[in-house]
Amino acid sequence: MNTSTKTPIVLIHGLWMTPKSWDTWAERFRAAGHEVIVPGWPGIDDRAVDDIRRDPSALKGIGLKQIADHYERIIRQLPQKPIIMGHSFGGVLTQMLADRGLGVAYVGVAPGQPAGVTTLPLSTLWTGTPILSNPFGINGAKPLSKRHFHFTFGNDLPRAASDELWEEYAVNSYNRVFFEGVSSVPRPKKGVSRVDFGRADRAPFLVITGEIDHVVPPAIGKAIVRKYRASGSPAIVEYKEYAGRTHRLVSQDGWEEIADDALEWATSHAERNTALASPEAAGAAGD
Repeated sequence: MNTSTKTPIVLIHGLWMTPKSWDTWAERFRAAGHEVIVPGWPGIDDRAVDDIRRDPSALKGIGLKQIADHYERIIRQLPQKPIIMGHSFGGVLTQMLADRGLGVAYVGVAPGQPAGVTTLPLSTLWTGTPILSNPFGINGAKPLSKRHFHFTFGNDLPRAASDELWEEYAVNSYNRVFFEGVSSVPRPKKGVSRVDFGRADRAPFLVITGEIDHVVPPAIGKAIVRKYRASGSPAIVEYKEYAGRTHRLVSQDGWEEIADDALEWATSHAERNTALASPEAAGAAGD
């Protein structure tokens, strides 16, 4: 199938995960004719899960800006602006890249909040406890225990089934990323994850959450949307919540519905956004 006429898609994974976590959506989007690029964070790159667990040293000390810069370099090499989708902390990075004007549409899948969105439910704080409890480990790469994985990713499953997913997907943390994300929350102008909520020319942004997500519960997704809308920017920001879904929106049973909804929303808004930005549209507006 010729994919040259379809908008490319960049998928950004989250903390404790690798590009493998996107295998489901990536394969589905490729089958729909899109070029799909799924880069790993620096230090993860294209390494296998077991390899990262054996030697997580390349993950140590890397922060959000370094990761955002890494994705910007990749995106700027593409022949056209892509649709950018990010899961969890990948959703924070998606918003940082949106602030740099790098995409034609953005989807935050259970996205973490950027600086200035202060909603932090107890379940969200608990997900960071293994990292945040040791401030001296800010440059470390702490493993994710099976027990904590069950709380953060597998809370819809029996423990044994959750443990199987841990074996397949889970890697060590980038401790600095978590510290930067949390410390940015009350610092809208100076936090590492800061964005311009009022940016008028930002491409459309969709926030997706799951009803029973412990990491990014709906309260955070709604707070993100409110923050953008309260800025007065005319840029499109929309919200969609899925009943019975956990933080594992990209692979939990029924993921196909969410993937298809995200793709349909992103492609339709990307097409409109591109048409409005075209020289022909600009000329017509000036007539």
